[in-house]
Amino acid sequence: MDALTRLHRSLAGGDDDEEQPEDSILGDTEGICSLSPVQRVYGFAACLVAGLALMILSLVVFIRPIKFAVMFTFGNILAVGSTAFLIGPSQQLRMMLDPVRVYATAIYGGFVFLALIFALWIHSKVLTLIAIICEICALFWYSLSYIPFARRMVSDLMSICCSGVKAARTQITQICDYC
Repeated sequence: MDALTRLHRSLAGGDDDEEQPEDSILGDTEGICSLSPVQRVYGFAACLVAGLALMILSLVVFIRPIKFAVMFTFGNILAVGSTAFLIGPSQQLRMMLDPVRVYATAIYGGFVFLALIFALWIHSKVLTLIAIICEICALFWYSLSYIPFARRMVSDLMSICCSGVKAARTQITQICDYC
């Protein structure tokens, strides 16, 4: 019987005669090691909501970049880690270290580390904000790796925009030279 059913029965006032004694070391190891699908969704939702709440609350203390960085970074870690409830921590780690996204994972992890170092140890507001901006960009790029062809589409879009800016600058320069 899973832990969620036992909890429901105990809250409803029912007796559970199948329960092992509390002093047994192995009494509830199955409930610790494996989660039911409902418990996984609850864990995912709780971590995601807590992470998003920390990220949103961090905007309240945006004036203090160090507090902002700590709250935002821990919120980011919770939000990214929430998917481990759905697919399991080992599968999450395998997917993060997949050749397609290993560089994005390393860059994201590096900027998370740098943001915390700049905020907690060096106490540099400018470096902390730069690290947070880079962390957001790295998380965006990392997230795109889960959508087929999304990175290529964004890269192509950025190159079109940048080449469009170059072409527009060239045309403006030619017009200005003509005048």
